Amino acid sequence: MKRELITIDANEAVAHIAYRLAEVIAIYPITPSSSMGEFSDAWMAAGVRNLWGTVPTVIEMQSEGGAAGAVHGALQAGALSTTFTASQGLLLMIPNMYKIAGELTSTVFHVAARTVATHALSIYGDHSDVMAARQTGFAFLASDSVQTAQDQALIANAATLEARVPFVHFFDGFRTSAEINKIERLCEDDLKAMIDEKLISAVRARALSPERPVIRGTAQNPDVFFQGRETANRFYARTPDIVQNAMDKFAKLTGRSYHLFDYVGAPDATEVLVLMGSGAETAEETVKFLNQQGRKVGVVNVRLYRPFSVAHFIAALPATVKTIAVLDRTKEPGAIGEPLYQDVVTAVNEALSTGKTPFKVAPRIIGGRYGLSSKEFTPAMVNGVFNEMVKAEPKNHFTVGIVDDVTHTSLDYDHKFCIAHEKTIRCVFFGLGSDGTVGANKNSIKIIGEETNNYAQGFFYYDSKKSGSVTISHLRFGPHQIRAPYLIEKEDAQFVACHQFSFLEWLDMLKYAAPGAIFLLNSVYDRDEVWDMLPIEVQQEIIEKKLKFYMINANEVAAKTGMGGRVNTIMQTAFFAISGVLPREQAIDEIKKAIQKTYSKRGEAVVQKNYEAVDHTLANLFEIKVPATATSKYKRRPPVPQEAPEFVVDVLGPIIAFKGEELPVSAFPVDGTYPSATTRWEKRNLALEIPVWETDLCIQCGKCAFVCPHAVIRQKVYDPSYLKDAPPTFKSIEAKFKEFPGMKYTIQVAPEDCTGCSLCVEACPARDKNNPLRKAINMAPQLPLREQEAINWDYFLSIPAPDPDLYQPTTVKNSQLVEPLFEFSGACAGCGETPYIKLVTQLFGDRTIVANATGCSSIYGANLPTTPWAVNNQGRGPAWANSLFEDNAEFGLGMRLTLDQQNAFARELLAKMAGELGTTLVDEILNADQSTETGVRQQRKRVEALKEKLATSKDANASMLLGVADALVKKSVWIIGGDGWAYDIGYGGLDHVLSSGRNVNILVLDTEVYSNTGGQSSKATPLAAVAKFSAKGKGLGKKDLGLMAMSYGYVYVANVAMGANDNQTLKAFLEADAYDGPALIIAYSHCIAHGIDMQKGLEQQKLLAATGLWPLFRYNPTLVNEGKNPLQLDSREPTVAVKDYAYNETRYRMLVQSDENRAEMLMNEAAQFAQRKWDLYKQMAAMAYSKPGEEKEQ
Repeated sequence: MKRELITIDANEAVAHIAYRLAEVIAIYPITPSSSMGEFSDAWMAAGVRNLWGTVPTVIEMQSEGGAAGAVHGALQAGALSTTFTASQGLLLMIPNMYKIAGELTSTVFHVAARTVATHALSIYGDHSDVMAARQTGFAFLASDSVQTAQDQALIANAATLEARVPFVHFFDGFRTSAEINKIERLCEDDLKAMIDEKLISAVRARALSPERPVIRGTAQNPDVFFQGRETANRFYARTPDIVQNAMDKFAKLTGRSYHLFDYVGAPDATEVLVLMGSGAETAEETVKFLNQQGRKVGVVNVRLYRPFSVAHFIAALPATVKTIAVLDRTKEPGAIGEPLYQDVVTAVNEALSTGKTPFKVAPRIIGGRYGLSSKEFTPAMVNGVFNEMVKAEPKNHFTVGIVDDVTHTSLDYDHKFCIAHEKTIRCVFFGLGSDGTVGANKNSIKIIGEETNNYAQGFFYYDSKKSGSVTISHLRFGPHQIRAPYLIEKEDAQFVACHQFSFLEWLDMLKYAAPGAIFLLNSVYDRDEVWDMLPIEVQQEIIEKKLKFYMINANEVAAKTGMGGRVNTIMQTAFFAISGVLPREQAIDEIKKAIQKTYSKRGEAVVQKNYEAVDHTLANLFEIKVPATATSKYKRRPPVPQEAPEFVVDVLGPIIAFKGEELPVSAFPVDGTYPSATTRWEKRNLALEIPVWETDLCIQCGKCAFVCPHAVIRQKVYDPSYLKDAPPTFKSIEAKFKEFPGMKYTIQVAPEDCTGCSLCVEACPARDKNNPLRKAINMAPQLPLREQEAINWDYFLSIPAPDPDLYQPTTVKNSQLVEPLFEFSGACAGCGETPYIKLVTQLFGDRTIVANATGCSSIYGANLPTTPWAVNNQGRGPAWANSLFEDNAEFGLGMRLTLDQQNAFARELLAKMAGELGTTLVDEILNADQSTETGVRQQRKRVEALKEKLATSKDANASMLLGVADALVKKSVWIIGGDGWAYDIGYGGLDHVLSSGRNVNILVLDTEVYSNTGGQSSKATPLAAVAKFSAKGKGLGKKDLGLMAMSYGYVYVANVAMGANDNQTLKAFLEADAYDGPALIIAYSHCIAHGIDMQKGLEQQKLLAATGLWPLFRYNPTLVNEGKNPLQLDSREPTVAVKDYAYNETRYRMLVQSDENRAEMLMNEAAQFAQRKWDLYKQMAAMAYSKPGEEKEQ
């Protein structure tokens, strides 16, 4: 049978099988498994049927625990059910997994294996999650490639039906889940042949039904539980043979043969590796290469990890083996060895004790760790392990791929060892997150894989910031199957492309280029000057490696064709034009087909813009003649300046420069604690244009600084004497602040930290009467301004901030005189969330503790190498921590409980020591008024005086009081997270924390989707909007979190939107902190996931509020005591139709493209929903209140 060859990633390949074999699919987003759920939801929306001709039900749950519970229930009711997950998500499923396995229920959970958060979070792959679930009673089947993942998804489903043992089918997150490769797609006949419908009938027969009632899930006592637990033994004993039989049946169908333990290598091998997952594929290819060189080595690829069949494992080993090295992609601190290692040691010793081994002498067994958090695992490392194995005393419990200079576990290896096939073409592309480079390269690899006879592989490296960071696309293609689950290495790429010129200033990307390779550059300079603008190191490498050098000004082409900052299509066209992979005409035709397929749902205008970009590319693509010598006046700058702190220079700098792989273990903090205020040293220079202040128009309103997502625009009032030494281009005007007569005023931009979003321009109300397009802030090219404005920025920072005791930050303009302590984050350009966080740090930052839910705000807030949480000139600033996604409210409550407890304890100790410390000081501390920031500062001085006295005290209580004295200064606890946390997975905890009455402030950054995992629907997603997991448009209205919180009566609640009313936003934050109890601020945050021009984000906020969908309000319980209604409605009557707001956003518009009738129906319902919501709030705000104890007036 001839099957279709497709180019696809493992997530899609697995999801296709899972969907076709399921009836109920419960999903929840978690990287890197989310797209499996997304595909399933999209197929359901499109009416795609399963193997039995019906459309499965796909439902998004509030958490992974919820998804597992729904699957459990579906299974008990007799459905074929599945789910997809990873990392902490799998851990949340563990309680249900025990139940599902204990009840011998057939199912397959598909897991994109990912690192479990420990000292830090990582979204990348290893086996720590599956190993944490290995004891649940599920069978575990490991896949090592895209092809295998698809195939074993089917094998697992066939096996679980017969075995009655549930399965976890897992494959490496990112490395396999996101790798695009050319595979043979299984057809419907394959699925039908593998799935025995009699076994499905048996599933139905075991289902709960009132027609044949049974009781399942009893509570048992010590007399019988043990016996009952042992009844399942025979099911597990026969599972390995069932799986192997399914594999054999599959082999007869497809010709692809799998075994529980697949051995590859010399039949008389003396050294054998044992491992599983994608690393096994690397090991297999390395073994083949080494054996061709005369070595006698082998590798056992573990497929069925649980139940672990000793007999099958021993049978896979050659009788000649002398040394076995077991490699685990996980770490279990405190264990005598990692899990697979312990299994192998036990298996070999058990088999030896019964005489059931092909060898008479026990082989030496060593174990090691590799590849944690998707750390590279290359053929060179495999070779290094084999070299270690032949030593007289090889290391046990080793590591490979790192330099461990602390406990000295690491192995040395030859980094230049390479097994790359000479006919495989290798290409590396450097792009900027959100510039479309990754998407274009995904299309490229599909074009190569499906329109030529070549095999193709694509893998895409980017950090978890996603937008605004460097992305590196690794593409391989050639006539032979590509089995290389690792990145392209140094001097190994025949094609290198740089899509952002500024990268060349600090990043050594030509280290990847092989001699004679092609280098393609997107240059902001024209062809006559580009060579002279390259750093001299780049020139030297081009000359020394004899590279062919091409350039195109893709930004200019993009601007002319309406593509904005997206250069992806242009650079993709240039790649095909000069690489010769396809004839130019055919390549362009295929690119346009890909454009139509990718962008048609966004409308014909988007498709046509991309077409026009393609058509304009070739005329702007030039080969640059390379001179014989390097003559540049520019040098590649260090990743951070030398004056940065030592840790920043020595540790964070190399990470910034993509040299983190080289850092040793000793470089890192032992407990994951990192310094604040490090983004200020990382000058990313992302913006092509930056704001320029026009002094003649400025009205000093502070709005530009207020809305700036990255805190790059700041204002300052200062004494004129500071202008004496100012740089010549430093601008200033007379200050217009009543609190600061006779002072000067400056607005300054940080040119190298700006992302060029233009929100400041949009927010600026001051226009030139003679030229309305000219405002007090306007965008201008960055390069000509960079040097002078960097000098001006440094000087601006050297000017002292105004005395905070001379003004109150209760107006927008005054609030922006306060230094922000959240700066230059990795958030998207134009981010709608970060201005709110920045505002918290300006108002309360030097006394704030932050509990941050996992999500966008934790990623742009604390993703290495640098962190934006900053400190003031006294060294104070927000103290920040992240626990998990689901427990953030409880995490923050724990912080408040500790502060309250320590405060109470300190007050008790003060009273005990009053005689020694002085009653005056003690009384002042105990009775201090800290209701204002001035009062807080005064209390801080008292506490400093207290600490000085305690340092010399001999009292037994002194040291204890010294440890808790800081709790006497008022602290503000902020619990921050997105709507996915607050509305869904963390809502139970959030609700409990609100009900506690404790003094915490909760900031919900509401983007109305799971932004961090790619834009999936949440309970905050509005009616009629399309999101992942709501592919046919959300059919139900948005959860009203604010209304629910108000029902307690003692919770401060505010609904804010900075773009709609900045002054109301400021008031809400000040009132929330002042309120002595739980406070909840729900802040609307426009997001790139909405499909908007981010420059118009504030305008969209304004329109949203004007529809009635987002009423601005403040609910302050303290007003009840004054006889006032606690609900203050800060919005006016709706004046904008919902559709006039919504259809500015792709998330609403795209449904019109795919299902116009449904779009119209949902939009009408959304309009009615908005009106009902507004009417309810208007009615509530109009209610009359009386003071407690007084009768309401008739």
